Amino acid sequence: MKTLFILSPLSQFEVTSLIGLNAPILGHLNLTLTNLGLYSLLVLFVVLGFHYWGNNDSKLIPSKWSISLESSYASLSSMVREQIGAQSEIYLPFVYSLFFFILIGNLISNVPYSFAVTASGVVSLGLSFTIFCGVTIIGLYTHKLHFFSLFVPAGCPLALVPLLVLIETVSYLARAVSLGVRLFANIVSGHTLLKIISTYLYKLFTGNLIVAVIALIPFIIFVALIGLELAVSIIQAYVFTLLVCSYLKDSLNLHSSPEQKFNNLTYLKNEVKGI
Repeated sequence: MKTLFILSPLSQFEVTSLIGLNAPILGHLNLTLTNLGLYSLLVLFVVLGFHYWGNNDSKLIPSKWSISLESSYASLSSMVREQIGAQSEIYLPFVYSLFFFILIGNLISNVPYSFAVTASGVVSLGLSFTIFCGVTIIGLYTHKLHFFSLFVPAGCPLALVPLLVLIETVSYLARAVSLGVRLFANIVSGHTLLKIISTYLYKLFTGNLIVAVIALIPFIIFVALIGLELAVSIIQAYVFTLLVCSYLKDSLNLHSSPEQKFNNLTYLKNEVKGI
């Protein structure tokens, strides 16, 4: 039970086995259910249950669940269409699923003693690195060698091209880490702050009566921080998907229209010929 309930935010880094199964007949096959896997399945079932409950196919009047789902779909569809453009329909299912997985994972993590899936570095950095690789592959598949023009700022002097290419390359590679670290750091820091404040409040309330009455003031602040943490859970899910859409836009459009890309390449060729 200690591995199932998390007593400290720092325990989010520890992935422990709950149920293990060894099958020597099938080779050295080891099937293990960890606390991370269990809570990931819980997030999946909650997302599927939420959409099943909000299904409006057999009802004439939509329920509140159905209206909330339709509103979420409309908002995400509008965000993807504005960021990516004409090809947004292809990536909408992925962005939609990613948003709800992170959102439900963040909200479940606010339940006391639960395991925060998105606060695990394995999950957040794994998502970040996988998305980075996928976006890069899409860019290379779409533009072939022209994809590398993304690292050459428009209109820059030829003498500064090596330095700017190095800066742009480091900035681009940092996306593989920054996307996950942003989510991971916000969730862990919020949970750590609530853990510290709740520990001090518990000690104050278990003291004498006068101290307990005075502790009502920081308790009100603590309740407000809980509301802020819920808001952060929603905002971080939105920010994560928004940045994913922005990265897809960069890989598909390379920061500019085809005419601008042609002009940039022509400009560089002319600079080389001049030298």
